Amino acid sequence: MASVATTDSYKRDWRTAFAALRKLLANGDDTHQVFVIMRALDGPSTPRGYQRLIESDGGGRLAYRRVELADRFSDPALVASFKPGTVGAAYRAFLEATGYTAAGLADISNIEKLEAPIEHPYAWFGRRTRDVHDIWHVITGYKADETMGEACLVAFSYAQTGGLGWAWIALGAALKSIRVTGNTLFAKAVWEGWRNGKKAAWLLGEDYEALCHEPIEAARRRLGIREPVAYKRAQVELGDELASYASRQKLAAAG
Repeated sequence: MASVATTDSYKRDWRTAFAALRKLLANGDDTHQVFVIMRALDGPSTPRGYQRLIESDGGGRLAYRRVELADRFSDPALVASFKPGTVGAAYRAFLEATGYTAAGLADISNIEKLEAPIEHPYAWFGRRTRDVHDIWHVITGYKADETMGEACLVAFSYAQTGGLGWAWIALGAALKSIRVTGNTLFAKAVWEGWRNGKKAAWLLGEDYEALCHEPIEAARRRLGIREPVAYKRAQVELGDELASYASRQKLAAAG
């Protein structure tokens, strides 16, 4: 039976994290490496996050119900039920445009089938953190189909969760962008992602079914999610260069 560590017993595996980061930066489509890094470095952030959840307003109810969001948002009837203009409708459009699924993200996180789901509050909270990633793409405005959008959301996620793995990925992506592009626009967008994550409400305390029924602009205002100004500027000024860089990455990975 798999054991679950306490907040004092986690050890960070820097060697594994470094190797996984090299693979991820060489091939941005190798998203499984993100989860390898998370497991290696996130340490006590999951139990601390769970404790914060149960101490928050409404968090005890969420923890008691322990809904598996990957399963819930894999229900076509639920996804189809969101009215136009809501967070859920934007999430539905995101799934249709990218071909992603809630269950698919869960599968990628455990592609080697090394871990069985653990019936433990900390493990559930870790899965919850994983399963809201694409909804965070939608509500923050950071695109999932580009290197910079992922890097900005990773920085936002570090500010929200305190998981060191997120910081490791964001820093690696920002430093590589300076080397590849010769300027700091990408890095400034990543830094803005971290700042916006710090200023926003704590999103892991949200009831995601209820949130998905909210009008998206009202939800952004309520949660204090700011316009990603530096990110949009970098999209415009680095557009062709980033697209070329992404294409080179895919060709290198295929070869």
